[in-house]
Amino acid sequence: MDTLDLKVISTNVRKDIIKMLGIAGSGHPGGSLSSVELLVSLYFKHMKFNPKDTKDPNRDYFILSKGHVCPVLYAVLAQLECFSSDELYTLRKSGSRLQGHPAKDKELPGIEVSTGSLGYGLSIGAGIAAGMKQAKKSNKVYVLMGDGEQQEGSIWEAAMSAAHYKLDNLCAIIDDNGLQIDGVTKDVMNVEPLIDKYSSFGWDVVEIDGHNLDEIDRAYLQFKTKKEKPTIIIAKTVKGKGVSFMENLAQWHGKALSKEQVEKALAEIEAYEK
Repeated sequence: MDTLDLKVISTNVRKDIIKMLGIAGSGHPGGSLSSVELLVSLYFKHMKFNPKDTKDPNRDYFILSKGHVCPVLYAVLAQLECFSSDELYTLRKSGSRLQGHPAKDKELPGIEVSTGSLGYGLSIGAGIAAGMKQAKKSNKVYVLMGDGEQQEGSIWEAAMSAAHYKLDNLCAIIDDNGLQIDGVTKDVMNVEPLIDKYSSFGWDVVEIDGHNLDEIDRAYLQFKTKKEKPTIIIAKTVKGKGVSFMENLAQWHGKALSKEQVEKALAEIEAYEK
């Protein structure tokens, strides 16, 4: 799939995120929008994933460590036709399979584990990767984290462990948009320098523009060729990407859109991608 195709899919995913959050009246638009290209490229081009058989034992695994941005994952899975796109509009409703955080027990195709409490996804991913290594299987494991999530101590325990066991089948991605629920990440609890920290822990570090599909493509390809080291992709992104009144504002971390804002956002996304 070429870059133009991925751009079209990214536009559709952004629209779905806005629509489903507007209908739900709650949720997390900022980080969902900043993660779009990272997931679109992964699922449509790089990850071994069969939408018709999401339990294929030979599949690659994706763990959404920052579980609150599940709207982007739901939208991508719907684009892949893992389930009907109509189900997107049941987000956060009672009895829905699309909860406010990914819920394994809801049996939604493509959800590997329940996530929501920040800091655990990398440990889960490292555990799966270690199991695949031990079983001599070729499955790869991808974990998407937030930059604010790097403040969790469990992240660094997992980082140390993954490097120690040379988990070159593990690729972690940081959606580094510089903001978290309480404000600017560096002001809340500075996590920089992430490049130096992960390098010192023994990871292969790649820094990219997280909205540039060509750079994302090269980063995932580099991961697939790396030996004896886990890979961390530090993706510089814009919170609320594609919607002017959301971009780079912490207040849109977890805030619903009004009907008027939904209409404006959809028009801007369409215009932005053109």
